Parts: sequence; C-alpha cells; structure tokens
Amino acid sequence: QVQLVESGGGLVQPGGSLRLSCEGSGTIINVLAMGWYRQAPGKQRELVASIISDGTTQYGDSVKGRISISRDDATNTVALELDRLKPEDTAVYFCNLRHGAPFAQDFWGQGTQVTVSS
Repeated sequence: QVQLVESGGGLVQPGGSLRLSCEGSGTIINVLAMGWYRQAPGKQRELVASIISDGTTQYGDSVKGRISISRDDATNTVALELDRLKPEDTAVYFCNLRHGAPFAQDFWGQGTQVTVSS
C-alpha cells in the first residue's frame, strides 16, 4: 500500500502564492508519475500539474504560466507552487501517485483545501 501525506493549503489572498507538498510512503517500487489534481464544488476533478517518470511535466490549461512542479525521487515527494492566485483556484487539492507495480494503480492523498479570498 501507498500513503500520501499532503501539507500546505489554507486561505490565500488573490494575487498571492501557494506552495503544496506531498510525501509518499509505504511499498513504493515503480512510480510512473506524481502530481496534483483539484476539485472545486460542483466540478470534476482536474489536472493541475504532473511529472512523469522521464521528467516530462504536464500542466492544466488554467494554471499554465504561473505554476511550477518539482519531484524528489529519493523521498517520493512532489511539490507545487502556484503564483498569481485567483478566486477560481479555490478547490480541494489532491496529491496523486501513479504506481506501476504489480499493475498500474492510482493512489490519492486525503486532499487539502485551498481558498483564495480577500
């Protein structure tokens, strides 16, 4: 089993910055990708940013140009920084780890609330 523990989040003012971190633990053998998704009330969960095993990054359209993601394979940690926050960035942010052994499987953190408001 894989456990993901998220940190960061909370209340942030519009125009501010957000940093989230997530550390994976447990039986981690083959990480295909790590990243972040978010879900706003009444909306589907969407990709924020992800790093796959070869270092390629993927970003959601709504955050491109104001986001960075980094990953530490030694500690199975993924960190996210989102700048120039907008009220529409308000959502629950979930850490994701896509594991490849013995078969492809997604693991999720418990989610952390991010609220962008003055």
